[in-house]
Amino acid sequence: MVTHVIERWTGRAGLLGLVLLAVTGAVPAAGTGSNPQSGQARRVLDAADVVGGLIVHLGCGDGRLTAALGAGEACLVHGLDSDAANVAKARAYLRGKGLYGRVSVDRFDGRRLPYIDNLVNLVVADELGGVPRAEVLRVLVPGGVAQVGGKKTVKPHPAGTDEWTHYLHDASGNAVAHDDVVGPPRRVQWIAAPRHTRGHEHIPSLNALVSAAGRIFYVADEGTIAFVRQPARWHLAARDAYNGLLLWKRPFDPWFPHIVNWGATPGHLQRRLVAVGDRLYVTLGLHAPLSVRDARTGECRPSARPARSAAHGGQGSRRGGRRRRPAAAEGARAWRPS
Repeated sequence: MVTHVIERWTGRAGLLGLVLLAVTGAVPAAGTGSNPQSGQARRVLDAADVVGGLIVHLGCGDGRLTAALGAGEACLVHGLDSDAANVAKARAYLRGKGLYGRVSVDRFDGRRLPYIDNLVNLVVADELGGVPRAEVLRVLVPGGVAQVGGKKTVKPHPAGTDEWTHYLHDASGNAVAHDDVVGPPRRVQWIAAPRHTRGHEHIPSLNALVSAAGRIFYVADEGTIAFVRQPARWHLAARDAYNGLLLWKRPFDPWFPHIVNWGATPGHLQRRLVAVGDRLYVTLGLHAPLSVRDARTGECRPSARPARSAAHGGQGSRRGGRRRRPAAAEGARAWRPS
């Protein structure tokens, strides 16, 4: 995988940042059973409660623990060491295991971390050495974790920031965030696929987008741009809101016919995606039931209690003048006539 990091803008709801362009290829999973550091890496990730994002390993040494930290497919791992011999040894190990790309290693000066502000999800180190604690907090995303010598430190969220949990900010439908940090764009935060829309006259390729708990969720058509009449390939996806790394993606079909005049799409279509904390509520299609997803992994999860319609600002939906109420289903919430 080739990764380029370029400085740029402050995005919506106070996201600070950079640009991350990632070109990924198929890579074997790191941290297999043959690596004695696998158990240590698992304990570190469990203690930090991190399932994906950018992980930095300070003092990576021979690279074995660095490799094991990249066991999750949603993880991008960067090892740093001030010793050139260690860097060469770690790179040789990663190449020998076929892991170099999603897991990589570089030399640094031992003091300043080579990242823009608010970029890294997890910093792992036995000790910080010459790296100041303030420098570690600088590069961590809000809510990011530093796991140093077995001690866990969580970077707090800055005061005055807000989330965008619904199509028009929140359930009130008033498209104004309660955010005192966001300002005019100064840099691009990140760029990711889909890079191009499939057409300008039909339904937008990026059709719904919300943000909560440091993640961005969206519904996108990733079908070919060569010919708009080719079938749509709809996906529900999640990215880290601060660095743009893909956390998970789930294909589904259909969302809505894509060969439709832009102005002819139902007005409530983009309202069918709502994020609240670690839960994502979505109807995977215009007439599909409400599905409750784990925002961290994309997996279906059962609702603990009857939920109100997230797509209608907390109100039950109506069709044909009849009230509709939720019906229990494993991993989903269906709506049926009362």
